[in-house]
Amino acid sequence: MTDARERSAAVPAAVDVLVVGAGPVGLTLANILGARGLQVLVVEERDVLIDYPRGVGLDDESMRAFQSIGLAKHVERHLIPNQILRFVNGRGELLAEMAPSEAQFGWPRRNGFVQPLVDAELLDGLRRFVTVEVCWSTSMQTMREVDDGVVVELLEDDRPRRVRARYVVGCDGGRSRTRRIIGTSFDGVTSSTRWLVVDLAHDPLGSPNSYVGADPVRPYASISIAHGIRRFEFMLMDDESDTEVDDLGFVRKLLGRHIPRPEDAEIIAYRIYTHHSRIAGEFGRGRIFLAGDAAHLMPVWQGQGYNSGVRDAVNLGWKLAAVCSGQAESDLLRTYDEERRGHARAMIDLSTMVGRVISVRNERLAWLRDRVLRSASALPTLKRYILEMRFKPMPRYETGAVVPRPGKTSPVGRMFIQPEVVTENGRCLLDEALGNWFAVLCWNNDPTAVLDKRSVEAWRAIGARLVAVVPAAQIGQTSYGDDVTVVGDPGQLKKWFDAHSESVLFLRPDRFVAAAGIAQDAGLLSAQLLSVLGMEKYLVDDVSDAAAG
Repeated sequence: MTDARERSAAVPAAVDVLVVGAGPVGLTLANILGARGLQVLVVEERDVLIDYPRGVGLDDESMRAFQSIGLAKHVERHLIPNQILRFVNGRGELLAEMAPSEAQFGWPRRNGFVQPLVDAELLDGLRRFVTVEVCWSTSMQTMREVDDGVVVELLEDDRPRRVRARYVVGCDGGRSRTRRIIGTSFDGVTSSTRWLVVDLAHDPLGSPNSYVGADPVRPYASISIAHGIRRFEFMLMDDESDTEVDDLGFVRKLLGRHIPRPEDAEIIAYRIYTHHSRIAGEFGRGRIFLAGDAAHLMPVWQGQGYNSGVRDAVNLGWKLAAVCSGQAESDLLRTYDEERRGHARAMIDLSTMVGRVISVRNERLAWLRDRVLRSASALPTLKRYILEMRFKPMPRYETGAVVPRPGKTSPVGRMFIQPEVVTENGRCLLDEALGNWFAVLCWNNDPTAVLDKRSVEAWRAIGARLVAVVPAAQIGQTSYGDDVTVVGDPGQLKKWFDAHSESVLFLRPDRFVAAAGIAQDAGLLSAQLLSVLGMEKYLVDDVSDAAAG
């Protein structure tokens, strides 16, 4: 990457996207945009990445996102996969357990992780892209939108610098200056209850799993994360002042209820924090967008703050890439708020509700809660519902960058599965065969045969991959049209298609199903989707014109 200090502050810079904030959301977004060749500038007011653990839970959707930018194997080095989370009462008795075993998106659903090390992998990943620059010790002062972009005033090492960007994304946290500049609200509440988080090296318990203690005396959490780190979180009482809490003796006293020799524990860091349940009034205005904590804040109890921010980056990233490259019209960007707001709200509500259940201090209410949870866990259906985390809201887009299809079983607007498949080069996860852009996937059919010629050429011009899925034994035995990727299915994809009437899927870069139908409707669906995406210009009568466009 180019060192920002080598540039003259007097010369205005022009970029496609300016990202405010070099946290996980900004870094993920920059990787997505850099992989598509966009000119990106990331500005961060700190001089380095934050070096203490913050987020501790990474889910399968985030891992799939990191896979799409070629960093999953790097991130995987800092995970504890398939982490079990046990909810216990004040006596240590099990109330409920989350231990999802499915990996329908290709990765374990629950993973403990060390955020600073994962963030460092995201930062290092940007070195692959000559079009991406990261500027440390650089704060965004103000910005104003003009006809064809946004003029941003920066302060870089106390020197002014002006940048002109086509679009700006504020990934600058809960106190976002970007959010204040666009003048949107940040609706919700901040809890009056404080919590103390303590990170320990050389995990004194050594268990690979995590516990949430719904103890009416003092609710707590004990979380295992990678590389021998154990996190404890303790609710603080109203009469415990910040001065009292910010004392090593007080911290070790709290640890003493959970480990035998707290005086021997190596404390990495400890901090006081409060829980927020807030969402921005809008996730974007004009050419300026919000993502991650700048757009929404939620309590930690479902480990979804980090993951929700990654979802924002993935959803907005491919849309910015399509618009900035000239493939799609700018109206596509309006679907970002439309698609992400509802799911972010659902995650806030779930996290807030779980926090209230855990934090009960009244002993009679705690007894009643414990009895209800144990009773629920005794019923096989409810136990499976909790164990497999089926209560977790999954994104489903009924409007936005999709062609809606009625019916509760419709796959449109849902994330498609990612099983292991077979290619002529061996086994891999499905996305490795699909690439990181659009894909048209057909079960047991040649996409160049079920699509009309205009549609085939349109998707080729966009850079989509045309994919035929066949039984694994047929790899190398069947012939399809030019540039068709043939994928062998060991069985999981057939199970999916067995459960759905749709046999042709149009997959977005974020692997959500944008349109789906039977083979004979593929041409019509293609035209409808290209119109929704603002890409209808590729659907021309003269094939030679498509190549020129």
